[in-house]
Amino acid sequence: MTLLAQPSREDIAFTAVMHALSDPVRLRILAALADGEERSCHEAAENSGVHVSTSSHHFRVMREAGVLSTRKAGRTRYVRIRRDDLDARFPGVLDAALTAARELQPTVAQ
Repeated sequence: MTLLAQPSREDIAFTAVMHALSDPVRLRILAALADGEERSCHEAAENSGVHVSTSSHHFRVMREAGVLSTRKAGRTRYVRIRRDDLDARFPGVLDAALTAARELQPTVAQ
């Protein structure tokens, strides 16, 4: 089991978080993880509306911004929201993003 590189709590930048949360696909992924449970990337991206290969880009953007924590176990990657870190750095931002995410309707990949 390996934890992939991510910024420490102190290094999470507001602009990076805002960039990561500005995309509707990433907001749908965030909504899938809203309960705080760890999920496989495949499960978290099921209703994102994009192909699996595209979803890996979105997971990387969110991980590098400090929004998600990602660990690798074998060939599977598991993700979860870094709620404690985000709430400590930017109180209310994650809750606002989750509210916006709930308003999005999932789209079907074409």
